[in-house]
Amino acid sequence: MAKKYIDVMDTTFRDGFQSVFGGRVLMEDFFPAVEAAKNAGINHFEFGGGARFQSLYFYLQEDAFEMMDKFREIVGPEANLQTLSRGINTVMLDTGSREMIDLHAKLFKKHGTTTIRNFDALNDVDNLAYSASCIKKHGLNHEAVITMMDLPPGCKGAHDVTFYEKTLRNMLDAGMEFDSLCFKDASGTANPKKVYETIVMARKLLGEEVHLRLHTHETAGVSVASYLAALEAGANGIDMAASPVSGGTSQPDILTMLHATKGTNYNLGDLKLDKVLKYEERLKECLAEYMIPPEATQVSPLIPFSPMPGGALTANTQMMRDAGNLEKFDEVIAEMKEVVEKGGYGTSVTPVSQFYWQQAYANVMFGKWNQIAPGYGQMVLGYFGKTPVEPDAEIVALASEKLKLEPTKENPLDLADAKEEKSIAYWTKVLEEEGLATSEENIFIAGACDQKGIAFLKGEGPLMIRKGKNNQNRGEEEMSGNYTVVVDGKQYSVQVAEGNADIQITPSVTAPVAAATETPASTGGTGAIEINSQTPGNVWKILKAAGDSVEEGEQIMILEAMKMEIDIVAEKAGVIKSIEVNTNDAVIDGQLLATMD
Repeated sequence: MAKKYIDVMDTTFRDGFQSVFGGRVLMEDFFPAVEAAKNAGINHFEFGGGARFQSLYFYLQEDAFEMMDKFREIVGPEANLQTLSRGINTVMLDTGSREMIDLHAKLFKKHGTTTIRNFDALNDVDNLAYSASCIKKHGLNHEAVITMMDLPPGCKGAHDVTFYEKTLRNMLDAGMEFDSLCFKDASGTANPKKVYETIVMARKLLGEEVHLRLHTHETAGVSVASYLAALEAGANGIDMAASPVSGGTSQPDILTMLHATKGTNYNLGDLKLDKVLKYEERLKECLAEYMIPPEATQVSPLIPFSPMPGGALTANTQMMRDAGNLEKFDEVIAEMKEVVEKGGYGTSVTPVSQFYWQQAYANVMFGKWNQIAPGYGQMVLGYFGKTPVEPDAEIVALASEKLKLEPTKENPLDLADAKEEKSIAYWTKVLEEEGLATSEENIFIAGACDQKGIAFLKGEGPLMIRKGKNNQNRGEEEMSGNYTVVVDGKQYSVQVAEGNADIQITPSVTAPVAAATETPASTGGTGAIEINSQTPGNVWKILKAAGDSVEEGEQIMILEAMKMEIDIVAEKAGVIKSIEVNTNDAVIDGQLLATMD
């Protein structure tokens, strides 16, 4: 009797890179490994979408559409190339307009995609219906998704088999067309028994012909057990990755699952150990110069208490490394439980996982609920659809007060369509004003990535990867040199030397400001009240100038940190005496931003 064939999707080049490197891997570095994967007999790849779309423009200064075209050239026309889409967000920063959602499907089909895996973090079926219709309209396979996780201990109200059955029935009642159904557990916290019972439920409801699969992560340490449970329950496919971007925050390794299914009735994609070994050796060579964050290789027993997806965890720790406050990571993770519970139990997967993270980060850095992260606040107010359960009423009222928004039950797509800045016409005009070509690709890049997309198209974006000389966490790096540090809001020049080197002490001299750098506004003096940054970040907007009167709590400027806006406000009523930073300046924790009397 032949073994049951199980479809294997190799997630190495999308979710693997996202989960380990925050998506920051250059295409020419990994393409030789794609060839090796093809030679190993792999013909189903996750190759783009999700956060790997934006990361190319934000950090790598590469074009995702060019990458997708080249990937297709390597693997040939028959391979199933799959991308990840977030329902009404697709791969954008925010809810997209209907015309931008349609453009997403059109362009991804044009650039080599076979299948789009389409999910909504709130499991709001209304958020999936339109994007599903666009995917099918443009001739792509639609893999519908129900997102999973286990709730933190002591929490109840959603994310059990009954909840998933209700979501699936809502899909069927809506007449949603799909070619396969995936249960996606981005945090890896769904326990194997629940996985088994969920797949059994879906198989009973859908019959034997529908392709069912499970996606999970090793972050909480139960991924192999969950995959075995899914296979036993009747799943047709599972997702795996190749070392060194497997395990830990990523998917189980292909070799690990081949071993785990040894002697069973499952044939994992006709894959052979010797060929997979050669593929993984080639991949390791390709990624040799990249820093693998230690947290990406670890299983965390605390993740079920504070569900954080593997694909978001390392992206967030990379941003904290860049900002210089990684020591706060454990505190932020611990804060996740309350944030999830009060937020209505949306699944901890992008973008909701980032909303949770931003709010937990704000609670740690600025005190519990003193600030409401914009995404989290809009979610509990209903601007992204229906949460699985009603959010905490006090948090809803606080979000409404802080964000100056009323709760809504309006369709998020209608809200997006009403905003000019989410239209194709708006971004066409922006491109024309910048002297850039108005191709559909450029329109989508700009609309999806906003000003960072424009910076990429103009060739002005930064390259931000931890590789070779840019890998600041390799033990052999030279650390001696001159540094500027901030203590109690004041800058000091510090010289660092290795060993017992003789350091000559000289008075600190402020370097002259380059001609192109704007001088911070000042009245010629400083005030008695110093306003310092409470977190590393970048100055996004300066709203007040020296001499302006302010009321207590009034905004002076806005910082951007961890993809969220941080209000810098007046501690009391008074007059601004000096602004000590400029727009786009990078600031560190404790840096002096402004003074007032």
